[in-house]
Amino acid sequence: MKAVQMTLDEELIQAVDQLSQKLGTSRSAFTRQALRDALERHCVEQLEQKQIQGYAKQPEAPDEFAAWEEEQVWGD
Repeated sequence: MKAVQMTLDEELIQAVDQLSQKLGTSRSAFTRQALRDALERHCVEQLEQKQIQGYAKQPEAPDEFAAWEEEQVWGD
């Protein structure tokens, strides 16, 4: 691992330290996981945008999924 210096406001540091302690982890471990989560969210958002753009360029046909409607099980 590589050490990285960051500038954070005091309130954020206090909140991270409190939650890290409550979770039984270190500030660094908490921050690493938070950054991983943020990167994953960004990736998902990008994929969702690509899907939205794809459907905007080529919308589904009105009867595109009609053959599957009878196959669906919606439950009670």
